[in-house]
Amino acid sequence: MNLKVKVKNKLNRCVNPMVIDIAEIVKGKVGAVDAHRLWGRVSAIDCGVIKISGLNGAARIGDRVKIEGKGSSSSGEIISIKDDHLLAMSDSSLTGMSPGNRAYLCVNNDARPCEAWIGEVISSSGEFFDGRPTPQGRRAMPLEPPPLSVTARRGLGERLKTGLAPFDTFLPICKGQRIGLFAGSGVGKSTLLGELARGVKADIIIIALIGERSREVREFVEDVLDDEGRARTIVFASTCDEPAPSKRRGALLALAAAEYFRDQGLHVLLLFDSITRFADAHREIALTAGETPSLRAYPPSTFRAIASLAERTGPGVEGSGDITAIFSVLVAGSDMDEPIADMVRSILDGHVVLDRDIAERGRFPAINIRRSVSRSLLKSISEEEMSLISEGRRLIAAYDDASAMIQTGLYAAGSDPVIDRAVEVWPMLDAFITEKAESCEESFEKLKIALGKADEVQSNQQAQAQS
Repeated sequence: MNLKVKVKNKLNRCVNPMVIDIAEIVKGKVGAVDAHRLWGRVSAIDCGVIKISGLNGAARIGDRVKIEGKGSSSSGEIISIKDDHLLAMSDSSLTGMSPGNRAYLCVNNDARPCEAWIGEVISSSGEFFDGRPTPQGRRAMPLEPPPLSVTARRGLGERLKTGLAPFDTFLPICKGQRIGLFAGSGVGKSTLLGELARGVKADIIIIALIGERSREVREFVEDVLDDEGRARTIVFASTCDEPAPSKRRGALLALAAAEYFRDQGLHVLLLFDSITRFADAHREIALTAGETPSLRAYPPSTFRAIASLAERTGPGVEGSGDITAIFSVLVAGSDMDEPIADMVRSILDGHVVLDRDIAERGRFPAINIRRSVSRSLLKSISEEEMSLISEGRRLIAAYDDASAMIQTGLYAAGSDPVIDRAVEVWPMLDAFITEKAESCEESFEKLKIALGKADEVQSNQQAQAQS
């Protein structure tokens, strides 16, 4: 039975049985064992940075090291290699560690995802959070693989049903698309991600919670996701109290798992929350390694790190699946021009802005349609649908521009026909953003109603009933 059939069986049962290929797991366990160990010595420890000698000939940037202390052990990630020593940044507690402790190089640093991970919450070290033994697949997935061939990748696929009217109309998402969800804290970002997880049709959902509070991780799994969502979801969590290497590794592990299932021909939905925390972790590691800070202390390599992460998602090559990715971006003070927001917006295939002012007046999702763009819009809709979207955007913009005059009573009805119409339909358009729908067609019917075209909708329904 192939992987796709097993996954679909899991979805049909809406549970998470441990359907495991024993031979695959055994081979995975054997493959993950270090056949030999190379040892060195800790020569200094300073502010979480470990100086190790004796491993220079074999160590590579990104490798992990284990440090054996008296009655305790610790681990770290190699971030810099000098002539006679290397620097490792701790990703666990250094309590009990001291110069002179032995350190060995972890030879196997790849991820080994398997279908038994579905329905589980996994730490940045690749272990189940509840302490159960973690099955390992026999295929090793590098945490930072070479990019896919540019010419071998397919284009974006068909438009996806999301269950949310604004995404089915104004902001369509196509299979393999990458969009950014830009939001400040407390404006409904996690709730919206959960609704997309429930509504978007995908074989597997990979959720990366990077830098989140531990309470929010449990709430997201237990409250935001429903039973069916959990049955096709793997959650990778690295909480805010973990060191930067752990957060970075958690993000890369989630991408490696998404690529594993994509290579099996499955459609993967990746919800990454948040790319800002990933960038902060990269900044901390890069500065510790000695890279020169630039704009707002982000080193020059930050843009490449974010771009490399995003480029691992998207359409696959012929014979494989796709990774549709939604990256959340924390925007401090709603500043869309701050460095990370500006970087991400230039890389992705669209951006959705959640507005605090909209959230404070009680409308959720707090999407600012005027400031949000999907770059798949033109290729994914018909001319009739484009006409509706253009009219809706025109009226939303007209109302926004005149809102100060309207609310203060300075606007006189009849002064501008466009503004008059915008005032008339604004309550219905605003309510439309909160609508849910079973299909994209239903979403456009609701948009027609919001635009005051109920007669046209009724005529279409009568024609369908007669046919």
